[in-house]
Amino acid sequence: MEPRMDLFANETGARIGKRIYAVSLVIQDSSLPRATQELVQLRASQINGCGFCVDIHAKDAAAAGESAARLALVAAWRHSTVFTEAERAALALTEEGTRIADASTGVADKTWAAVRAHYDEDQAVALVSLIAMINATNRLGVILDNQGGAYEPGALAGVAD
Repeated sequence: MEPRMDLFANETGARIGKRIYAVSLVIQDSSLPRATQELVQLRASQINGCGFCVDIHAKDAAAAGESAARLALVAAWRHSTVFTEAERAALALTEEGTRIADASTGVADKTWAAVRAHYDEDQAVALVSLIAMINATNRLGVILDNQGGAYEPGALAGVAD
């Protein structure tokens, strides 16, 4: 299947894509652990059904040394023993922040307290921003019907050019 549109073939789309990527670079350079960043992006992408982003974040995480067991279990993180308490807090925030329409209370105070127990102010800002940005990116991927499967780790680095 072909995507409905190549965002980068259009001047406006390319400008938007580059700005989204620039925000992701700020988050990548933050003190939020890189493994946590990839797990969060993978989980939100799974929830949103964005095969393109699942492909990217699973492969980038694996290329960065993430274990196959943790990648396989991120969809069932509550029922696994391979994630730290800090990662569990980030994954809970990811799910609640991604499923806002599904949850009558949005992000629970208990979830936010767990995040703040494990992440300092800068890391919390990066985490919240990451969740917002991956949700926006997932929506672009799903709306444009970008398919997963062909991504090569590191291929997004050229977006900034």
